[in-house]
Formats: sequence, structure tokens, C-alpha cells
Amino acid sequence: MKLIVGLGNPGAQYKDTRHNVGFEVAARLAKKYARGTPRAKFQGEFVEAEIAAERVLLLTPLTFMNLSGASVLAARDFYKIELPETLIVCDDFNLPLGKLRLRGKGSAGGQKGLEDILRRLGTEEVPRLRLGIGPPPPCRDVAGYVLGRFAKDEQPIVADAVQKAAEAAAAWVQQGLEAAMSVYNADSKE
Repeated sequence: MKLIVGLGNPGAQYKDTRHNVGFEVAARLAKKYARGTPRAKFQGEFVEAEIAAERVLLLTPLTFMNLSGASVLAARDFYKIELPETLIVCDDFNLPLGKLRLRGKGSAGGQKGLEDILRRLGTEEVPRLRLGIGPPPPCRDVAGYVLGRFAKDEQPIVADAVQKAAEAAAAWVQQGLEAAMSVYNADSKE
């Protein structure tokens, strides 16, 4: 079994914000691959899916972004999922808008939800798929920026990136990390 975790914040006030692109990717995957309806468990919402005959758990922590690790740890421990079989999908303001970056390990790079997950799991060796939301404008605080919505001209770029991120996550399940990286890291917008 594999675990794909889409990060974001719960509640209508956070819908469609920059910080919630992980939720959007998980929702896109659920729409295409879910077997059943989402349920509340592990301090989040989860649904089982099947991608290329592989059993996949799709999880969206409802703990708020900065406490996402509790949800991931609970799901991982319950299903006894190995870390290489876990993929975290999150936003990244250090990447240009729409750029994808799939990696097998590394630091949180300032992403607080990913930071909490890595801290609770006790390692940086957790695969992650980052979706670029672009850098905050000068003199704008980061928290306000990531909790803001995309400008109208950014929305088509983000919609395309969310679709590509869902495809990248499915490729990670089907073909493995290296194969997915070779396609989706190279294919993403510069």
C-alpha cells in the first residue's frame, strides 16, 4: 500500500488558497481513482484508491497545515506504510508558479506542514511533490501570501499544475520515484 498526503488547511475560508494546492491534488486523485467515499480518521479525511492495481490511501490532514505530522504519523502507523511508500504533496513559494519538483528526500524548505511531518517521522527521507505557488511580492508577509488566493491570471497556470501534479503522483505509484522525477521535474514550468 502507498500513502499520498495532500497538505492544506480545513475550512471554507482556506478553499482555493495558495496553501491548499495539496488538498486540490488529493481531490483530483480521489475523483479519478477512489474506491468509496472519504471518511474521517487519522485527524483527517481519507479514502482508499486504486492506481494501476496498487492500493493507495489518499489522506488530507484536517489538523491545519502546521500540525499535519500527527495525521500522517497516525495513518502510517495504522497501515504500517514504509516511508518510501509515502508521498507528501504541498505548496512551495520558493518555486516559480506552476513548477513541480518531485524529490525523495530533503529539508522542508520553509514549508511548515512538511516540516512538522519530517519532525514527527524523525527523518528527511520522505518523498515529496512540491507545487510552485511563486514567491511573495516584496514587503508582503509570507503567511498572508500563502493564505491568499491566486490572481485571475494565475488560475489557469495553477489548474494546469494541479492536474500535472496529480499525474505525477499517479506516475510515482505506477513507475516509481525516479521515473516520475525524470518526466515531471523536466516537464514543469520554468
